[in-house]
Amino acid sequence: MRIAFAAAALAALALPGAATADEKPYPKGEAELAKMLEGRVAGKPVKCLSSSTLGQSTVIDKTAIVYRSGSKLYVNRPRGGADQLSDDEILVTQIYGSQLCNVDKIDLVDRSSRMWSGFVVLGDFVPYTKVK
Repeated sequence: MRIAFAAAALAALALPGAATADEKPYPKGEAELAKMLEGRVAGKPVKCLSSSTLGQSTVIDKTAIVYRSGSKLYVNRPRGGADQLSDDEILVTQIYGSQLCNVDKIDLVDRSSRMWSGFVVLGDFVPYTKVK
């Protein structure tokens, strides 16, 4: 029994991007993200992005935030609160210093009521570049 439990725990640790029991993947969001990343290849995750290079951000419902920097897309799958992400939410980002990092939190404000509706805690940023 202990061996089965240890094997399950190790499998969970080996998949850091996998959803926890509380946060199941959202099929519609995953499909939208896959379409956005078509023809791109993932690079090595980074912990921070320079605020001077950040461009437009796109919210993928209950899945991720995609930041554009030139032709490169950075996908951030929040470590917490991803299930609250919606394109009906306004992202309120406070950057301390000159970088947005994987330890930062982003507040969510409801677009219609303008009331605070939650927050997400960022994860690592995975760069995606177009395949030549």
